[in-house]
Amino acid sequence: MTRLLVLLACLLLPLSLQARLAGPPLTGHEQRPVRDLADVRKSGELRVLVNQSRNSSGEVKGQIIGVEYHRLRAFERYLNSNARDGRTLRLKIIPRSKDQLLGALQRGEGDLVAPGELLDTRTAQAISASAAIRNDVPLVFIARKGNRRYQSFEQLAGRTLVLPAGSAVGEALEQFNQQLALRKRPPINIEWADSSLATEDVLEMVQAGIYPFTVVELPIAERWAKVMPKLRVDRDMVLAQESDMSWFVRRDAPMLRASIDRFLASYRSPDDLDSTFQRVYRRLYKVHYPLKPGDVQRLERVRPVLQKHADEQGFDWLALAAMAFKESTLNPAARGSGGATGLMQITPAAARSVGVGNIQGVEGNVQASARYLAMIRRKFFASKQLNERERLAFVLAAYNMGPERVQGLRAEARRRGLNPNQWFFQVERVAMEQVGMGVVSYVNSVNKYYVAYDREREQLEAQRRAISTRK
Repeated sequence: MTRLLVLLACLLLPLSLQARLAGPPLTGHEQRPVRDLADVRKSGELRVLVNQSRNSSGEVKGQIIGVEYHRLRAFERYLNSNARDGRTLRLKIIPRSKDQLLGALQRGEGDLVAPGELLDTRTAQAISASAAIRNDVPLVFIARKGNRRYQSFEQLAGRTLVLPAGSAVGEALEQFNQQLALRKRPPINIEWADSSLATEDVLEMVQAGIYPFTVVELPIAERWAKVMPKLRVDRDMVLAQESDMSWFVRRDAPMLRASIDRFLASYRSPDDLDSTFQRVYRRLYKVHYPLKPGDVQRLERVRPVLQKHADEQGFDWLALAAMAFKESTLNPAARGSGGATGLMQITPAAARSVGVGNIQGVEGNVQASARYLAMIRRKFFASKQLNERERLAFVLAAYNMGPERVQGLRAEARRRGLNPNQWFFQVERVAMEQVGMGVVSYVNSVNKYYVAYDREREQLEAQRRAISTRK
């Protein structure tokens, strides 16, 4: 079943389409003055707009993982070593989704864009690209190992590729589809992933078999294949190879652009960059395909209970299903650490806090979990400043690590100028740095299982509709 995926969804609350989009809507933008290098030095701060991908700008408990983050820190040192007045400046990292980066630069919200990936620059105005970091980057086909091999993109006519939001592959695919049309072939369709999914998240879902295939930049694919062993990178199947990876500044900041070009001409990436990347991420990207026949049968057995308690607490039952798959792979007899038990891996103490004493059976286990999630939402994340999509992410994080700790991360995000009301790539960034990838991986995994279920919602809910019709 293929269809446009416009949402990762609210995981718990049934909401309107707008509310399901990742992150609060960007409003109230004002044009700010453009700053060239002299203005940057005077302020003591270089505002860098970065792509939210962990490949690009991630840091995990003091370990710099992002390729661009290494390069940016080196550029910071370069600028400080060439400061004539001895005044130092520091980087202010501003994460944005890839499709928002150039717009934010145009509005003066940052001085520099360091995306770490190719950007679609067709609608950008008054933007200047730096010297190329990588020339003629190939856009290559990615599939799961063992799946069918294609010899050319023409064989994909009429099929669907899943692309991360803002991917420059969309532009290349439009041009290719024009060629297909001239040959009277159907186009290759695009399913745009939700903006809370970075490129590596889409790759993980291809590895799991949730998505059929994608197209990404070759150096990014090769890097992530080192920690996703079931990915197949078809290097000979190239969609396009005409674009360069660069940084971007405003055209009216020529001195900053010149300084960037001088720096890039001499910069060399650290030799151990990929070894650190592999050590940190090796065991984290292991989402599984949750729709195998046996897993669907297990889901069907517990579906009535999930639906009952999801409805009582105002949750989406597939969100509870996604949590159950992550927590126990839908095994009611599962036993975890710290006394966690059952389908939802809830502890006796947490269950007692919401008035449920027996969590050994599926009924009590799901009831306790649904009530506990609702209690977290009500007590800690009821603010109207949270849209429902992000509210759910905070509830999941709190379920995993405790609500007080999540609130502390939000406070730190606010102090840094990040959005405290957005988990994905904002508060999540603080969690990566201070706590590590555990809670980040947990929330992302539940999201991905929800996406897999949501794409098949019609089929998974067919029996429920049939029962309702008979009544």
